[in-house]
Amino acid sequence: MSFPRYTKYKESGVEWLGQVPEHWSSIRYKNVFAEKDSVVGSTYPAGSISYGRVVFKDDAFLHEPTKASYQEVMAGEFLINPINLNYDLKSLRTALSDINTRVSPAYIVLKAKAASDHNYLKHQLHVFDLYHMKTLGAGVRQTITFGDIGGCFTVLPPLPEQTVIAEFLDRETAKIDGLITEQERLIELLKEKRQAVISHAVTKGLNPDAPMRDSGIEWLGQVPEHWAVERGRFLFRKLDTPPEPEDGVVTAFRDGQVTLRENRRTEGFTLAFLEVGYQRVREGDLVIHGMDAFAGAIGVSESTGKCTPEYSVMTPARPGIDNRYFARILRLMAQRNYVFVICPSVRERAPRFRFEAFKDIPLPVPPLEEQQKIIHLIESVITETNILAAEAQKAIALLQERRSALISAAVTGQIDVRPLLDKQAA
Repeated sequence: MSFPRYTKYKESGVEWLGQVPEHWSSIRYKNVFAEKDSVVGSTYPAGSISYGRVVFKDDAFLHEPTKASYQEVMAGEFLINPINLNYDLKSLRTALSDINTRVSPAYIVLKAKAASDHNYLKHQLHVFDLYHMKTLGAGVRQTITFGDIGGCFTVLPPLPEQTVIAEFLDRETAKIDGLITEQERLIELLKEKRQAVISHAVTKGLNPDAPMRDSGIEWLGQVPEHWAVERGRFLFRKLDTPPEPEDGVVTAFRDGQVTLRENRRTEGFTLAFLEVGYQRVREGDLVIHGMDAFAGAIGVSESTGKCTPEYSVMTPARPGIDNRYFARILRLMAQRNYVFVICPSVRERAPRFRFEAFKDIPLPVPPLEEQQKIIHLIESVITETNILAAEAQKAIALLQERRSALISAAVTGQIDVRPLLDKQAA
């Protein structure tokens, strides 16, 4: 859809705004908003900004002293996250609250000061965030204050025009958001399909007509009659090989990938100055993260390197064992919460997985050829669903770009939406 433009423009004098309609007024943000004095002691549920909206969050794990410091935000007030502006969070640091909540004292809470349409200002702040807010502030975390924001210029159309622009954007962004939701739902359905295929294949096999029997394993149920059931001690042995000087650190991630840490990311990890007790991991070893197994940090290593003694590094104790199959069955065991049953907890919801416990776990053992066929099917399904999910994610990115571009064009006066709403009203 092509949009008309205003007939006359002027230089705004603001680099990120460029030319604006001639009848729009320049104004500093300190004359548009006033910073709200912090109000603590509220009993409203805790909230935060999520994807451009103020939402309630699970505050069950917040300590009482932390909750006590949270400040009140009422419906109709504006919220800005002023921290870590150098991180790419897709310009979703500003929001207009439609709920009564309380948020971290790190947030900036604003009230509209000038005569204005709140929905218009919501979209206007989004564009300010997108094009200019990240240039403000200083320090490692690039934190800003309302003083940084208040001194910046913006432009405002007359109030009736603000309302027209806001109505147009609310309508059009709702359409785009609906399309984004459809793509997000498709991604979730693909994940569900992938998990269903994996779960069925590793527990029931590939032959739907195979006779079944009770496995005797509570979390597993029935398995094909020709499958064996054996304890971990007869399937794997634990390795304890000293690392080589050149070995890099291998990490087991919660999505099941086991690889050199440098292959994924390095920020957020604590580096050990004294590497005591490290052990070697070889490509192809079955690796279980002792503290994170409950969350799925189990897989076959794609790298050779070293890991801490918190890991169990294992190799088959006899022929007929494909590590890839058993990594899948162990991850399913974790997803079905059986790790909580067999392992002691050292902190809330964090059982410690140890090889001593693993040795007595009964596991299904299909014939080796069937293990390999199951893995081949799983890998094919993962490849197929990943391709489809990537296409959906690309569509989401394009829709988000169009959404931001449309908002930017409307609130900076690059398109004139008034005739469109006039036509709709007629």
